[in-house]
Amino acid sequence: MAFSFKNLDAATRAEMRKEIQSDIDSKKIYISPRLNSTGVTKYPELLIESAENYDEVWLAKQIKSLNLLNLTEIKKTPKGGMTTASIPVIANETLAEGEFNRYYARALCLIASSISGTVKVYRAKQVLNARSESEQRIGQTFDPNLLLNDLRNSIGVDTALKLPSGPNSGLSIYLD
Repeated sequence: MAFSFKNLDAATRAEMRKEIQSDIDSKKIYISPRLNSTGVTKYPELLIESAENYDEVWLAKQIKSLNLLNLTEIKKTPKGGMTTASIPVIANETLAEGEFNRYYARALCLIASSISGTVKVYRAKQVLNARSESEQRIGQTFDPNLLLNDLRNSIGVDTALKLPSGPNSGLSIYLD
């Protein structure tokens, strides 16, 4: 099921594009270790294209259909050793959803800041088992400047403000 982004319009897409390009230019774009060498090369272009014309579903399909992910990854075992494991079958969706949503949120923060507005958390994608932490975030309002700074500085990791609320949370923001 796709996200329902409440404010995904031409202005938001333009800001997303600028944010992605800024990260590419400053070499701050998140490149998942699950991407193979072709994926490392193609992913930034696909992310831009998804922001300009499509959505996270299209991006996930491109990652999968173009075979941009490794088949396996090295993981730590509970006892501290290492093992080879298959990449999860939804890894393409997790990457696409997480990063598209992150740039969408950054764009909305820029727009909200320009109109002295705020942003509010909502469930943008239905999930089977919503985490209680995610449920508690719904309806919270954020200062767009604080959230933007947090999103820009937390590349590939959870943000200090815990928004978006981890992979597969289904949470996003809208202009309040």
